[in-house]
Amino acid sequence: MKHTPGRFRSISLSRQEIALIAITTVWGGTFLAVHVAMRHSGPMFFVGLRFVVAGLLACILFRRVLRGMTWKDVCAGAAIGVMIFFGYGLQTYGLQTVKSSTSAFLTALYVPMVPFLQWAVFRKRPGAMTFIGAALAFVGLVLLAGPAAVRVGLGPGEIATLVSTVPIAGEIILISLFAGKVNLGRVTVVQLLVCGVIGFIAVPVVGEGIPSFSWVWAATGVGLGAASCVIQATMNWAQKSISPTRATIIYTGEPVWAGIFGRLAGDRLPGVAIVGAVLIVVSVLVSEIRPRSNPRPRTPKDTMAVALPRTEQGLHE
Repeated sequence: MKHTPGRFRSISLSRQEIALIAITTVWGGTFLAVHVAMRHSGPMFFVGLRFVVAGLLACILFRRVLRGMTWKDVCAGAAIGVMIFFGYGLQTYGLQTVKSSTSAFLTALYVPMVPFLQWAVFRKRPGAMTFIGAALAFVGLVLLAGPAAVRVGLGPGEIATLVSTVPIAGEIILISLFAGKVNLGRVTVVQLLVCGVIGFIAVPVVGEGIPSFSWVWAATGVGLGAASCVIQATMNWAQKSISPTRATIIYTGEPVWAGIFGRLAGDRLPGVAIVGAVLIVVSVLVSEIRPRSNPRPRTPKDTMAVALPRTEQGLHE
C-alpha cells in the first residue's frame, strides 16, 4: 500500500467519534424544540415530563444492571440529577424569551467555566489557555448580547441561561468525580429520574400549574425524553475510549447546529451577534488546548530506532 505523506493523510473517525457527532447534531436541535414547546407549557412541568420519560426509557435500556443497585449508585445519580435539574430548568426557563440559537451559544460558556470550578473545588489551577479562552468567551458574550445589554443589562432569560452554565459545569465535575466508582447504567437511570421528579415537584413551588393538553408539549416532551436517554447513554459509552478534550471539541458543534436550526426556523442574529457567537465557539476550543512539553533532543541512535519500524510497516502493507 502506498503511503501518503503525514500532512495529506485523510481524517479517520472512530465509531465513538461518529456517534458523538451524531448526538451533537440532535442536541443542537433540542434548543429550538424546547423554545417552541415553551409556548404551550411551563418550564418546570416540561423538564419533569422530558426527564421522567428519559428515565423510564433508561430503565428499559439498563434493566439488566438495575438489580445490583447500590447506595453509592443512588447517591451519585441523585447528586448529578440535581445538577441536571438546575441546569436544564434554568435553561428551559430562559428559552421562554431567548432565541434558541442565542441560548445554545450562551450555554456553551460552561466549557471555559469548568476549569475555574475545578480550581475552586480541587485547587487545580487552570492553564494559561483557559484564561485566554475565558477572556474570548466574555468578549463573545458582550457581542452576542448586543450593545443594548451593556447599557440596560441582560434580560431575565439571558441571566437564567448564564446561571444554568454553573450547574451544567457542576454536573461534568461530578461525573468526573464518580467515574470508575459507580455503574454508569444505574447512575444514568437515577440521575434522569431524579431530575424529572424534582421538575414535577417544582411546578407548584414556582406557581406554574398544569398546562392545558397540547400535542405540541406532549409530543415534544416524549421525543426529547427519548433523545435525552439516547444522548446520555451514547456519551457514557463513547467517552470510555475518547479523551475529554476530544469529546469537548466535538461538543463545540452543538451551538453551531442550534444556530443552523434556528436560522432555518427564522432566527436572524445581527452581524455583531454572529461574531460574538463565533468567539464563544473559539473560546471553547482554545480553553481545551494543552501545550505540549518540549521533547528531549533526539540522538542519531533514537532516530534510527524510530525509522526502522516505520520502514518495515510500509513493506508489510
